[in-house]
Amino acid sequence: MCGIFGLASVVPHDRTYTLIQRDTLAHRGPDGAGEWWSDNHRVGLFHRRLAIIDLSPDANQPMRYLESPYVITFNGEIYNFRELRDDLTRLGYRFKTRSDTEVILAAFDRWGEDCVRRLNGAFAFAIFDARNNQLFLARDRAGEKPLFYHQTNGTLYFASELKALLADPRLPRVIDPTALDCYLSFGYVPHDLCILKGYKKLPPAHTLTFDVASGQTTVKSYWRLPEFEPGHSSASDLLNELETLLEQAVARQLVADVPIGVLLSGGVDSSLVAAMAARRLSRVRTFTIRFPGHGQLDETEHARLIARAFDTDHTELVATEQTAEIVPELVHHFDEPMADSSMIPAFLVSSLARQHCTVVLGGDAGDELFGGYRVYNRLLKLYRVQSRLPPALAEMLRFMAGASLAILPAGLHGRGLLRQLATPLGQTLPDDVSFFERQERDQLLPGYFADHDQPIRAESIWRQGIEQQADLLQRVTRNNFNNLLPSDFLVKVDRASMANSLEVRVPFLDRFVTEFAFGKVPSALKATETQRKILLKGLARRVLPSGFDTERKQGFTPPLSTWLRQDRWSSLVMDVLAGSAAGVLDRGSVRRVLHKQQRNSKHSQRVFALLMLELWRKEFAIRL
Repeated sequence: MCGIFGLASVVPHDRTYTLIQRDTLAHRGPDGAGEWWSDNHRVGLFHRRLAIIDLSPDANQPMRYLESPYVITFNGEIYNFRELRDDLTRLGYRFKTRSDTEVILAAFDRWGEDCVRRLNGAFAFAIFDARNNQLFLARDRAGEKPLFYHQTNGTLYFASELKALLADPRLPRVIDPTALDCYLSFGYVPHDLCILKGYKKLPPAHTLTFDVASGQTTVKSYWRLPEFEPGHSSASDLLNELETLLEQAVARQLVADVPIGVLLSGGVDSSLVAAMAARRLSRVRTFTIRFPGHGQLDETEHARLIARAFDTDHTELVATEQTAEIVPELVHHFDEPMADSSMIPAFLVSSLARQHCTVVLGGDAGDELFGGYRVYNRLLKLYRVQSRLPPALAEMLRFMAGASLAILPAGLHGRGLLRQLATPLGQTLPDDVSFFERQERDQLLPGYFADHDQPIRAESIWRQGIEQQADLLQRVTRNNFNNLLPSDFLVKVDRASMANSLEVRVPFLDRFVTEFAFGKVPSALKATETQRKILLKGLARRVLPSGFDTERKQGFTPPLSTWLRQDRWSSLVMDVLAGSAAGVLDRGSVRRVLHKQQRNSKHSQRVFALLMLELWRKEFAIRL
């Protein structure tokens, strides 16, 4: 995994800031730096290297494939590169390195843009095709690797992180109203939106082609989740297939020329990854983080059970309230504001793991693929009730719930249930407004949205992303895979790990595991009104030690409400949100949020969301 940056322009581009822009990504690639320019200075590709496979200088980037007209800058790993290399060798291709980078170039030479359909990995790359005078960008299916871009005055800029683009002071840095509205609603900026106006993220499973002569840009999708096709496989057959696919995925992702380990949270998903790794390695390194004194938040004993069962080389990190001191550093690394406080333990455990490894495997995405969230149980129960009611009564209840939402104060406990009641679950999904409702957003920024020609609001963005699936569980799991996973969880993993020059791999996002989960596993083997992750827990009972509790559900969540009562945290919050230098948010509205948090710890995440927004805005000198 590395950091990439580049540009292509219809006219020659000056180099004033390009090396500075590249080197803002040094944390992503501390092992080397590269630069390549076309002869006419219209195309520049840049690279910061984290050496993982083929550590020799021959594998440095940007890389040209032999005497071809193709040059690449690449971030990520291609897990099936050996199979592709063998296929290409049989077709007459030759290679001078052992790297996956060179395999991408040969695949592009052979299959053109369709080469991305053959790649099984986590990637973001740019290839300049001198023969056709085009720049080609691509991003992996799930969105594990980031790719921002900005197009202006006939020039396309792209980078792994937004800060690399902003290192050129000539580029604008004004907030996009729709993206800001989404952030205050969801706690992240979704889809292809970027928090800054005029910038975008290339969506997962998409490519972008920029014609250097005309300045025209084309964005295309090359993959989507498969439709579920009912088959004749029994639950036992599906369980066997899942075990085989997950073991193969872990095996593919254990390929590296540097030390490798597993992030072990103590939950089902990461424990399964550790178990599969133990089948392939003589001694697995595992890492976990402790929250001593915080009861159910501390899964140390569960992680220790797995470590003992598979005889791993296990290391623990103890987290304390001192973590308030790393918040400004996290703001710098996250580029866009993000309200997911689990970034803190993710950062801390990445820092720990990097002392021992360069690569780790994690257990992310098991919930999205196999039905692991509690909200799935609630929605299924509610849908059963709705579907049994006479249509007129169901419509009346939805009307009453909607009317209650309009009357009761925003932020009131229970509004989430009202929102679910007001939603016809046979057709759509409830709006996922987890942080601030529309009324509160308007109060936090009085007149702001009205002054910007009424931008598309967060609720509309949410509804546009819902796929029309008849099966409720299919609808909600696909929505989480397409939205929450790439916009929140994978961003958290990428920034927290790469801030520490650590590569995190996600076996559950192996292409074949993902397509199996959505294409072959029926909803009844994912979640019911009372059960979750049914098939995956079946695998856990088969391969994990008998004392392991598969029914627990505890995310990688820090004790934020406790921390906010500590002096260091409360001082930071008051200085940023309520002090004399408080920023653009309405002070009265902010005070109300702070007051609610002091009375009810459930508002802690809302305080964290505002804190991260204001710290981010000041860090990058962003204006409304």
